[in-house]
Amino acid sequence: MSVVWTKDNITDVSEQVVIITGANSGLGFETAAALAERKAKVILAVRNMEKGSEAVGKIKSLYPGAHVTPMQLDLGDLNSVRTFAADFMNQYESLSILINNAGIMIPPLRLTKDGFESQFGGNHLGHFALTGLLLPKLISTPNSRVVTVSSIAAHNAAIDFDNLDGSKGYSAIKFYGQSKLANLMFARELQNKLRSNHLDVASVVCHPGISNTNLFSFGSGKQANTFMRMLTGLFSQPAHMGALPTLYAATAPTIKGGEYIGPDGRGGRKGYPKSAEIINKLYDADLSNRLWNISESLTGVSYKFN
Repeated sequence: MSVVWTKDNITDVSEQVVIITGANSGLGFETAAALAERKAKVILAVRNMEKGSEAVGKIKSLYPGAHVTPMQLDLGDLNSVRTFAADFMNQYESLSILINNAGIMIPPLRLTKDGFESQFGGNHLGHFALTGLLLPKLISTPNSRVVTVSSIAAHNAAIDFDNLDGSKGYSAIKFYGQSKLANLMFARELQNKLRSNHLDVASVVCHPGISNTNLFSFGSGKQANTFMRMLTGLFSQPAHMGALPTLYAATAPTIKGGEYIGPDGRGGRKGYPKSAEIINKLYDADLSNRLWNISESLTGVSYKFN
């Protein structure tokens, strides 16, 4: 990509149905606003409906006539994921873009309602289940896409299959990296399975670099300490820039599936979207298949590609 890509380059998405998880703030909100501006039908899949409704109001104040709707979704609760998916499947005829954006970052050890470590459970397993449950609608919609948001934290991470729940020791930062590596492995493995089944759905993974969003509340609801705020200010970019890799992955006509899109600046921390070749080093077919099988077992969601 020799030419700088911005949201002004978004191609026609008018009337396309888009789901964005965690869309009430930060990267998700910026992504939702940009697509709503282009007249997509955007569903804000949010845990807190009050905050979701506030986000809808903000987008409509920016773009009167925007088609945005909040729907309740708690990725840390598989019952909520199933309810959301069933409601969506009943209400909508198509799904052009699913953006797996929501995430929590380095909270203290806690478990989801289903007993999973919260970062692995919410960041990965919740999205794995959601995508699988919505797959029939994606398959039936021409040229649909699944965009999964990972992180540069995945680049030095590993998946500890013997301690996924943190019961044998817990490091918040390591478990965050593990969850984001799982996002990356899932997205590439999904693309492989879609391609081998000759399906017209593209799975793409992206990362926002270091973006100044409420992820830096550490998933605890508290503001980051002074040092982290200073560090973030020095090395991060605003949320509207951090959202560009997601928007590129979701809309660029050059996307084929399997790409990893991130900022083009040094270390992938800031900049405009480009394809990051590091995914070819990070992706491991054996590990990804093991992760896939474990994810199906833990969530009870089996993907049906035909």
